[in-house]
Amino acid sequence: QVQVVESGGGLVKPGGSLRLACSLSGFTVEPYAIAWFRQAPGREREGVSCITTMMSPETLYAESVVGRFTISRDSAKNTVYLQMDSLKPEDAAVYYCATGNVFHLQSWAFDFYGQGTQVTVSL
Repeated sequence: QVQVVESGGGLVKPGGSLRLACSLSGFTVEPYAIAWFRQAPGREREGVSCITTMMSPETLYAESVVGRFTISRDSAKNTVYLQMDSLKPEDAAVYYCATGNVFHLQSWAFDFYGQGTQVTVSL
């Protein structure tokens, strides 16, 4: 049974940091890519970052998070992380982990599983 569980969200002040984790299990075929998306109230789901599961993984970032967010993968733990630094109020959203067989940030190509994890950036 496939399980994808996001964790690590919380309340942080502007300029602060959080590390999200996406734990994956039950896949009979490893996904080609794992991505983070986010959705704020009243807004469309937005692709944040993507990483391939190859031995030398490739990474991709939305322009709005370049230089502030870092995606990484621990294959031994079947976990993908999103290190978020220099957080801004506009980063506040529910963050979702998704799997796909493409390397881009278009949500239609990914499978979503969990309830996401809430990130709040506020004083």
